Amino acid sequence: MSASVVNTIPTRFLVISDTHNLEIGDPTLKDHPLHRPLPAADVVLHCGDLTHCGGASSYKKAIQLLASMNAKLKLVIAGNHDLDLDKYFWDTHLEEGDEPEDHDEAMEVMKGSLAQEAGVIYLDEGTHTFTLDSGARLTIYVSPYTPAFNDWAFAYAHYEDRFNKPQNTPKDSISIATNPIPALGQVDVVMTHGPPKGILDRCRQGNAGCPNLLQAITRAKPLLHCFGHIHEGAGAVLVDWASPGMASPEESSPKQLPGLDLPNKFPAPTSQRFVRGTKSLMVNAAINDGSNSPVNAPWLVDLLLPPAV
Repeated sequence: MSASVVNTIPTRFLVISDTHNLEIGDPTLKDHPLHRPLPAADVVLHCGDLTHCGGASSYKKAIQLLASMNAKLKLVIAGNHDLDLDKYFWDTHLEEGDEPEDHDEAMEVMKGSLAQEAGVIYLDEGTHTFTLDSGARLTIYVSPYTPAFNDWAFAYAHYEDRFNKPQNTPKDSISIATNPIPALGQVDVVMTHGPPKGILDRCRQGNAGCPNLLQAITRAKPLLHCFGHIHEGAGAVLVDWASPGMASPEESSPKQLPGLDLPNKFPAPTSQRFVRGTKSLMVNAAINDGSNSPVNAPWLVDLLLPPAV
């Protein structure tokens, strides 16, 4: 067995996205997996859209939901529906009844004492490193941004590339990256709000994922890329980077890139043991479905991380 697999520490992730104001204790959702005792995990990952359209009270409910999860570390990003977490969007879209201070109030909830007591860390776009109690080191890249659609928050134009330096940007795009996704071997997990083009991104409008994000993921080949945003695409795919169509993703089918569809075995884990750079587990962890009903189960994912030493 490869040393890159032997010298590692098993690490369990509970992955969710698009909870959209889901509340603990709602009697109409008593049978949903998130309302039962959840399996313990080392890390919770929330891929954004905690709310329908923001608001400090809604973020407090999201923190309460996260507080109920049995993990010491809970990493969270925003999504396009979390309007007032995007300062630029909020400042330029104030409507009657909105206040500029709403952004500060939202950030206080997500980064203040309530979040800290719940073990929640709200992450801004970029690469972050954590040492877990197990001694494992987790390096994770995160971004809340998605291609512009219907004037929501955390948006970029379709020709803009947030994820690659100019030398790696496709020829029909312009790099605006201030926090590009790192190179191969430099990141364990990528958590974005939206999917890459052609991977768990199919909806009524077609494949809604980002081609520039796909370019970056193809370059970085993380152990796990988790996201949400496209509710209809919920599921998981194991991508083998050596398979036909992956070396030149632009030549692949426009409907779906090749990969092995995986069933959600929750509350049992999806366990993946492979040599870094050979495969990536892609998870669309949207809890809400295409009808905006919270029917999907979370994903429990076991990965092998390097030691912190």
